[in-house]
Amino acid sequence: MLDSLKDVIRKSSIHVCLVSTGGCNGCDIEVVALLSPRYDLEQYGIYVHNNPREADVILIAGAVTEQWREKLQRIYAKAPEPKVVVAVGNCPLSGDVFNQEGGSVYAPASDFIPVDAEISGCPPRPSEILAAILAVGPDAIATKGRQAKGGHTVEEKAEGGEKV
Repeated sequence: MLDSLKDVIRKSSIHVCLVSTGGCNGCDIEVVALLSPRYDLEQYGIYVHNNPREADVILIAGAVTEQWREKLQRIYAKAPEPKVVVAVGNCPLSGDVFNQEGGSVYAPASDFIPVDAEISGCPPRPSEILAAILAVGPDAIATKGRQAKGGHTVEEKAEGGEKV
């Protein structure tokens, strides 16, 4: 019974895995703000998990340090196809202030795993993070043969003029 209920919810939702690879945690705080009543991430059918095996979208926040290069590739390999990655903030894009000569910060994250969407800013606004997830997430679940929230596939929503 519980497994069938989980399957129903899973098929109509976007599941996000947040991977914080280091840095100041400013981007992590903005992602957590998405869970507040102001942004209410779950109203869009988006749920945050720690398990990459259940993720439709992987959010990368923080500078990729030496310790995280191989871990990031392993996390990416564990995510189911299609693998959608969103880099949040300047750190995974450029290393930002942590990328010093002779340091152990490796940027950009796209050198190690493919990145589908990039959100610049230090930190970016929660609304920008939400927009990026909504831009790439529905396509990921449609590719997996699931339906977006509301019982329509992404193509049906586009034809009907509804906003995805």
